[in-house]
Amino acid sequence: MKEYLHKVRNLAIIFILLIVSGQVAAAGIQDHFPLIQKFFPEADGVGDLEGQPASAAVLKGSNVLGYVYYTDDVIKIPAYSGKPIRTLVGFDIEGKIVGLKIVHHEEPILVVGISDADLQAFIDQYLNKYVNDKIKVGGRDRDGYKSIDSISGATITVMVLNATINQSMRKVAEARGLLSLDGEILAQTKAFDEEPIWIYVWRGKVFQISVLILGLAVLMLILVMQDWIAQHPTFLIYLRTGFLIYTVVFIGWYSLAQLSIVNIFTFVNSFMHGFSWDNFLIDPMMFLLWGFVAVTVLLWGRGVYCGWLCPFGAMQELIFRITERCKCPTFEFPEVVHERLWAIKYIILLGLFAVSMQSLVMAEKLAEVEPFKTAVTLRFAREWSYVLYAAGLLLISAFNRKFYCRYVCPLGAALTFPSKFRIFEWLRRYKECGRPCQICRNECEVRAIRSTGEINANECHYCLDCQVTYWNAYKCPPLAEKRKKRERTSKLSESMQK
Repeated sequence: MKEYLHKVRNLAIIFILLIVSGQVAAAGIQDHFPLIQKFFPEADGVGDLEGQPASAAVLKGSNVLGYVYYTDDVIKIPAYSGKPIRTLVGFDIEGKIVGLKIVHHEEPILVVGISDADLQAFIDQYLNKYVNDKIKVGGRDRDGYKSIDSISGATITVMVLNATINQSMRKVAEARGLLSLDGEILAQTKAFDEEPIWIYVWRGKVFQISVLILGLAVLMLILVMQDWIAQHPTFLIYLRTGFLIYTVVFIGWYSLAQLSIVNIFTFVNSFMHGFSWDNFLIDPMMFLLWGFVAVTVLLWGRGVYCGWLCPFGAMQELIFRITERCKCPTFEFPEVVHERLWAIKYIILLGLFAVSMQSLVMAEKLAEVEPFKTAVTLRFAREWSYVLYAAGLLLISAFNRKFYCRYVCPLGAALTFPSKFRIFEWLRRYKECGRPCQICRNECEVRAIRSTGEINANECHYCLDCQVTYWNAYKCPPLAEKRKKRERTSKLSESMQK
């Protein structure tokens, strides 16, 4: 009997919650009536959300002024966070857009980085356009398309937002009998609406994709031919410097393709709540970079990304080189302190991951410990506190090589875990390394070589400096000894011939 009553009680609670949630959902549009009045100044009421797709009539007395709806009630296109953006849209009975307002989103760049004023300025570009207009982000008006400006640093998000608004308002207008297109125009509009958003994005970024693929191909060639390149140290210096500049300018500032720990949290969250490749294909540059990182982590370890492809890491390296060239004083922590500082980035990673399990939005805010959004995505065009933080890390890196990468970066810490499954050991060592030779260890730019000679792959940034020494017959003691032995043998042979 008690068990039966317990079940009845649970069913009653569920029933009540469903009723309450239904009332809240029904009341949602009413709660936004003050906002709807800004869309329709003459309105004195709004109906309930009804129909398929759901929309509500905006009323002046008994007259219908137009309709309002929530975009995610009509079509759910996942944005970069993997979740749709909820936008309130209103258009009048002539099909003219009279108001839009984002009411909920979980986009990383919009949570922290893009101001409400920037976002509203983007949204306002839709005003006075019509539901049958084909609106695209970027470029100029042509071929029947009307263009609107993007938001710097949030291109992918606004493309998703644009597709959501375009498709949803046409569905609502058609359901309400306000949209009538004929023949070829109807076919073109449906094709425009039905095309997956990621295909549209990839088509618009052919140049960036091509240059990125070329750069990744060059890096792959460097990695495969590292033994030969390491035997030509001057060539390696110019090659690496040029690639670091390419990483900062093209991958970072131009393409805004800075990977982040937030990407990993988004992937994990998507995997746990309905994985879809469309969520990740939507940003071609990030998709290609993550694909390349996945391959190189298993073959070479995390150092390939951290040492060659991270824009903020490349900034630090280039700044340190300038400081070094100017013969400015630099400093290093004592070995016992240095090894303990490594733990900081793992603690930060675990903390962010724990928060992301509860709230991805909160994790995105706390992930500002990464200066990437400020220094790369927004190119320092941000509030002074964020700029001061990013600039401070770069300043420290001028005197302590890649300080942030070595001790703070949660993304670098996350990449060490799959690195443990790398298939090959590409960095060559002699049995004499560390026993007693310490040349490579003393020259390692991130101090990733132990006193016993082993390379700590979890901390290596794959600069190849140790490989330059490995092949240098005048610098590496084992090779120098062999060279001297050959020279003595050669001299002895010459003397005997005389």
